[in-house]
Amino acid sequence: MATLAAAALGGSEGGSRLLLSGAQGKAPALRSGMAAAPAAQESSPQHGPGAGAEVFSYTPEDLIRGGVAWRRGRGEASWSPSAFDGALRRGWEDRLARGLFRYRLGELRTRVLPGPARLVAQLNPRRGTDRRAPQAVRSVRQGFDAAQFNFTQIRPAEVLFALGARGVLVAINVSPLEFGHVLLLPEPALRLPQELTAEALLAGLEALLLSGHPGFRVGFNSLGAFASVNHLHLHAYYLAWELRVESVPARPLRPEAGLYLLQDGVPAPALLFYSDGGRQLGQLARRVCRLTGYLARRGIAHNLFATRGAAPDGPPDGRPGVRVLLWPRRACFGARPEAAFHVALCELAGHLPLTAARDFEALSEEAALRHIRRCLLPEPELAQLHRELAALLDD
Repeated sequence: MATLAAAALGGSEGGSRLLLSGAQGKAPALRSGMAAAPAAQESSPQHGPGAGAEVFSYTPEDLIRGGVAWRRGRGEASWSPSAFDGALRRGWEDRLARGLFRYRLGELRTRVLPGPARLVAQLNPRRGTDRRAPQAVRSVRQGFDAAQFNFTQIRPAEVLFALGARGVLVAINVSPLEFGHVLLLPEPALRLPQELTAEALLAGLEALLLSGHPGFRVGFNSLGAFASVNHLHLHAYYLAWELRVESVPARPLRPEAGLYLLQDGVPAPALLFYSDGGRQLGQLARRVCRLTGYLARRGIAHNLFATRGAAPDGPPDGRPGVRVLLWPRRACFGARPEAAFHVALCELAGHLPLTAARDFEALSEEAALRHIRRCLLPEPELAQLHRELAALLDD
């Protein structure tokens, strides 16, 4: 059994350099999946790309529920790295050195677009030219197709570790958006389609709280909302920039169920679930997935973004809880239209990865918001849908 020690994140390969120092509490253990685990539910998968993977074992006490914040006025994180951060970083940089990515990320040019929304634009041209072509998608609910690329086909070396008892693999995204970009793969051998489950979301929320960095985010794209692979997965990555969705106040919809409406000062109106201190994550995941399940059954595309954030009624400076944002939106099927960027979980949250230098230089906040809002449902339809979704929590 190896105890993880925190290490430095950064160097020339990180777009937004994440500086780590110190250690956060007791380090969870990283065990080889080939060694005996203390309980069967914490062994690594026995088949597929995760067979023999190391297991990152943790307890509820290892979740970092407070004390993670941005350093005011400096645009930097004030934080202590966790064992999870160290394990992810070391594995990610090891795979980079071994040439397992489709491109070397390099240092990403980044600028905050002038304007109140403070959109964060990043230039990542290799993602536009070197990533795997997205799969053809016909509907939000589409069965798993073993003939298409899926995560049972990834190289075993792309897996960094299995996440505790959740049966979730943490694997590199071979076409990364940012430093540390990984995929959370819930039991790939089950061949589940890209429909969010409470168990998968819970694993993502726990990963969010295992990290000691305020810019570690987790997200999900449904089919029709720019998911590129129809095999259940979530995204997680570091972004060393604050986003407005973390702190803007929200108005209550069903506050007793933790549901609010985030509407002003953000790129797109969002349903907001909030958990103070990251408590009752299982209940939070079930409530969110009650809504995403309804959207999937209705054939409504959607994106989700989870981050540390302020309470809905403030104050905006702290990050004492977890915010989960949900956007029902217009579906996009068939060929992807030509655009400066495609609107998925990152863009709706205010992070704009761009692939063309001319767009990076010329894009304005007004143009970016206009493009994002073209992907939203018409306002009367969206308002009615919000009411229907809120009513699902009346029990």
